[in-house]
Amino acid sequence: MRNFIQPGETLTVVAPADVTSGALVVVGSIIGVAAFDAASGADLEIATEGVFALPKATTDVVTQGVKLYWDSVASKLTVTPGTNSKPLVGLAASGAGNGATTVNCRLMLTGQTGPSA
Repeated sequence: MRNFIQPGETLTVVAPADVTSGALVVVGSIIGVAAFDAASGADLEIATEGVFALPKATTDVVTQGVKLYWDSVASKLTVTPGTNSKPLVGLAASGAGNGATTVNCRLMLTGQTGPSA
């Protein structure tokens, strides 16, 4: 195939802010996890597939398979959707109870926004 570019498990994006390795990155509808630290505006490699331990709202009770949304204000995953915000990031690969600070998240391909809460 002459039009094949790359597999897509990682993409190069422009860092939307200063980013640390392992942080969730949202660029438009592209969701991924930073492969390394990068300054705002620099090229950054992000993983767009896989399961990652990511920060979650500590009061959320997450059950396996539930949809997870990114709350950019709190910089945490949440089970609470929001209109025109809180992009859908992925699915919970395992449960995480009240008080847990991270959840294992299976990344999804696009950052669709959730329905109104």
